[in-house]
Amino acid sequence: MQTIFIMIKCELGQAYPVAGELVESVEQVSEVHSTSGEYDLLVKCYLQDGDDIGHFVNEQVQTLPGIKDTFTLIAFKAFS
Repeated sequence: MQTIFIMIKCELGQAYPVAGELVESVEQVSEVHSTSGEYDLLVKCYLQDGDDIGHFVNEQVQTLPGIKDTFTLIAFKAFS
């Protein structure tokens, strides 16, 4: 399992609709957090090993209405 975080900039006034759409329609999405600062949303996703991260972000996330820009981080290890 691969864990990635996607930081999303939304069109003005679209953060809440985008967050709802991500949770409802993208099965790999685990959590969506609204954030302050340069990006509006922080999205945690779990992808299957071997899934192409670039295709996932480009085809399933960036194509949603209301998204202006993304920045993707790949997580290596979770500590608890």
